[in-house]
Amino acid sequence: MSAPSADLQLARYSFQRKLDEIAACRGRATELISLYVSPGKQVSDVMSYLRNEYAQSSNIKSRTTRKNVMWAIESLMGRVRGFKEPPTNGVAFFVGNKAIGADKSEPVTFIVEPPEPLNTYLYRCDSSFFLDPLLAMVHEPDVWGLIVMDRAEVTLGLLRGKRVEPLRNRSSLVPSKHGRGGQSQHRFERMIEHAAHEFFVKIAEMSSELFLPRKEQLKGILLGGPGATKEYFFKEGYLQYELQQKVVQPLFDTGYTDEYGLRELVEKATQTLHGLELTEEKRLIQRLLNEIRKAESGLAAYGEVDVNHALDLGAVDILIVSEGLRQQRVRFRCTACEHEFERSLADEAIDAVLDGPCPKCGQRTVSEKSSEDYVEGLFRRAAESAATARLVSTESEEGELLVKAFRGVAAILRYPITTRTPPPPRSSSPS
Repeated sequence: MSAPSADLQLARYSFQRKLDEIAACRGRATELISLYVSPGKQVSDVMSYLRNEYAQSSNIKSRTTRKNVMWAIESLMGRVRGFKEPPTNGVAFFVGNKAIGADKSEPVTFIVEPPEPLNTYLYRCDSSFFLDPLLAMVHEPDVWGLIVMDRAEVTLGLLRGKRVEPLRNRSSLVPSKHGRGGQSQHRFERMIEHAAHEFFVKIAEMSSELFLPRKEQLKGILLGGPGATKEYFFKEGYLQYELQQKVVQPLFDTGYTDEYGLRELVEKATQTLHGLELTEEKRLIQRLLNEIRKAESGLAAYGEVDVNHALDLGAVDILIVSEGLRQQRVRFRCTACEHEFERSLADEAIDAVLDGPCPKCGQRTVSEKSSEDYVEGLFRRAAESAATARLVSTESEEGELLVKAFRGVAAILRYPITTRTPPPPRSSSPS
């Protein structure tokens, strides 16, 4: 089972980070507006709806809330007017005034083009932004091939996250029974076996046509069906060799071979898929721990300082990053002594550095020169040195270990380097 590409992982991370930023916004009252526009929706219909909402908002009793809601709708209409038609996957707008303390608020506007098509048109005004339709897409980058088959029928499809997409259905001309006896019996059995063979060849051709163009995105293939036909098809190697290697084992028993069979296949495979993802992370972290135990000869680095040093040297083979990291890599400059320094900080900690003294001259004249998302910066540097970058979830035991013991970042190296981080306590390793 292959890991998602670095670009795919980074897109998922950036999407999740944007949703986290939107979810953190809170209004003092019901003055945050969420608008989902599905693909194919007429912009004129959306504008008509917003004009009606604008007229209704004039009845809001609170003067401050009424002012903020009317401003938000005006802003929304200006944003929507900029679209001749919704993008391919639709678009979501989040506009309003978020509370910033001391009975104050500031305007915010977010425009999100989702990675998957929106299947809803929705307007909501509340004290927080409504994110459920987008949150359902966060863990939907993985694509799986689906095949349910027997001698009579085959259906092929894709699983994108939780959505099953049937692609093709084909019935065979293989006879199920014959009433011939005597010398004719063996001849008809050979004819049936030949027809079955031709049908299996056709299934393999359709699989290559549908799945090979997607092989870089395809995480694996689930093969199912009633009876032993699927086992024979797999063991005889009908599938193209690259697809054959992607088939998840064991194969799955289903009662149907039509579109319903695809959904039954996904239900049967749910635990297996979850286990495969956890196993993959477990193997990676276990390999890291094995290298750490080798001390001076180990091919491992962990913590920001040593991983940055390894990236500078081009020594990183696999960069391992927690998807739960939410930091910026900020470069600061003191306007008094022109000293520049960098820090990796959570968003809420940046202001403390800007308000604090310069580490060189002590003057409170620090300004922000540039910033980059910490994880995106790590992935960029990994790509520059041809290293493989992997995001690890925070939901598994191994993901928790990466955060607690290694501060969310580690690396498996191409060759040993001198590091400065002391080894973690032995109790940090999972039993």
